[in-house]
Amino acid sequence: MARRTDHGGGGTSTLQPTVIAVVGPTAAGKTALSVALARKLSAEVVNADSMQLYRGMDIGTAKITEAERDGIPHHVFDVLDVTEAADVVRYRSLARAAIDGIAARGKAPLLVGGSGLYVQAALDAMDFPGTDPAVRARLEAELEREGPAALWHRLREADPAAAEAILPSNGRRLVRALEVVELTGSFTASLPEPKAHYEAVRIGVDLDTEVLDERIERRVAAMWDAGLVDEVRRLEAEGLREGRTASRALGYQQVLAFLGGEYDEDEAFRRTVQGTRRFVRRQRSWFKRDGRIEWLDAADPELLERASALARSGMAADRNA
Repeated sequence: MARRTDHGGGGTSTLQPTVIAVVGPTAAGKTALSVALARKLSAEVVNADSMQLYRGMDIGTAKITEAERDGIPHHVFDVLDVTEAADVVRYRSLARAAIDGIAARGKAPLLVGGSGLYVQAALDAMDFPGTDPAVRARLEAELEREGPAALWHRLREADPAAAEAILPSNGRRLVRALEVVELTGSFTASLPEPKAHYEAVRIGVDLDTEVLDERIERRVAAMWDAGLVDEVRRLEAEGLREGRTASRALGYQQVLAFLGGEYDEDEAFRRTVQGTRRFVRRQRSWFKRDGRIEWLDAADPELLERASALARSGMAADRNA
């Protein structure tokens, strides 16, 4: 599952694994496809969902259960406490270590998730802009004082494409984007044209918007029935409300607001559904910019066969390159 890369001039060569990536919007069916695909391809799964990094955030992130994993090894799940901030650079290190370890065992690395920046960070060569502690501290103080919506509107004026890709409630990402804008002039321009770090077969799965909207509502209802409110209560006692990233996760943010008396439970449910649908639009916008992704209809009864054919074809091409 790897290709040999020569560095020229008679230098050393290394084995680079070929990665299969399954990406797409929330609730499109990535998880079920990934397990079936891993079984067919002798693969192991690497997580690329930023909120599934958190221990205890299981129901609201639709984290795959041990039973659903069906014996397939899964990596880069449950690595953060809810009080810790998710960090794309740290994620990249964890994901690449998992990918390289899987390849070293003779298995195929299968990267699965809907967090576009995390997928790109794992697969592509990316240099992330630096940081300025004074600028960061000032923006974080403004976030505390004004709330994330005000920062999102400011970002929309400075860099509309960046604002389109970030949820208005995601204060930490908004602070980072505004910091980069202030330091470099543009958040979007600071993201380079994608250049592969790994050879990868990128498979996108999606559904018709009306079908996916209905599926999202059913999914949120299932989360409520499975005990999302109780999960949030338990995590609140562990510091969830103070976690800058975890507390902003869809479903968790809305339930925290309900538990804090901001609105009732029905409103928390409604806002979770609406927020998830808006998030799906942003996910599509991000992934559609990547012309390397081969898109498949998640409703196609031949989905597994088409996905496995794409994966096998890409891996064979890399072996013969």
